[in-house]
Amino acid sequence: MRLIEPRVFLVGETQIVQEGLDAYLHHIGIPDWVSDAPTDPEKVIEVMGRLCYRSFAPGMNKNVTKIREHNDEYLANIVNVRHGSVIEHPVVNFIFADVSRVFTHELVRHRAGTAISQESLRFVRLTDLGFWPPLVIREHPEVMEIMFDAVKHLEVLQVKMAEVLDLDNPQKKFKDKKKLTSAMRRIAPEGLATTIGWSANLRAIRHVLEMRTDPGAEEEIRFVFGKVGEIMVKRYPNLFGDYEVEEVEGMPWYKTSNRKV
Repeated sequence: MRLIEPRVFLVGETQIVQEGLDAYLHHIGIPDWVSDAPTDPEKVIEVMGRLCYRSFAPGMNKNVTKIREHNDEYLANIVNVRHGSVIEHPVVNFIFADVSRVFTHELVRHRAGTAISQESLRFVRLTDLGFWPPLVIREHPEVMEIMFDAVKHLEVLQVKMAEVLDLDNPQKKFKDKKKLTSAMRRIAPEGLATTIGWSANLRAIRHVLEMRTDPGAEEEIRFVFGKVGEIMVKRYPNLFGDYEVEEVEGMPWYKTSNRKV
């Protein structure tokens, strides 16, 4: 058994296809239009928002005589008026590593606007269990010892079952290994470390960030989404710059007056 800490990796994001955007801008008669968006996801939101009202430039829509020229003020207005649908266009991709099955059971409740790929314990044999004890447990050494002993014991049982079932035999077929590995996971602890890939549009991320850094949320998911919030505010300042952070019980609580955009 090994002690671990949940890790958050941002591994991908929506990218502008400049050739296609240039062709569209030429098509609508404004080939010289440019955005000062700091990232492609924020630029995508701006483009999708402006096309709704033909607000790339004054005069394109006779009803529009004044426009917000800069990406930061444009996105701030999008958030303020809760034009949330255009925030759904860009997607970012995360990998959450060394998180527990407790965490992943909580995470998958947020289905709208997300895609999920989780490490499969039908295929991955458990030999070295990682474990992250929540703070409420770390404050009680005696309970910590009980938990550690339980996880260590379950790890020993996983190894012992693999030996009895001869899973390292090179002659054993993979389909049989898969069936046996799947059966063995039934006595694996829910708190064991695993990995999950999570992709979400930026509107969904705003919602989950608000819900899961709230002090009433489960401790591990608060810990993980505190890290997500730090990444999002730093990388996408024009869309996440409205958040204020309050420290509660040693973890950040991301709050905004623009909830449920």
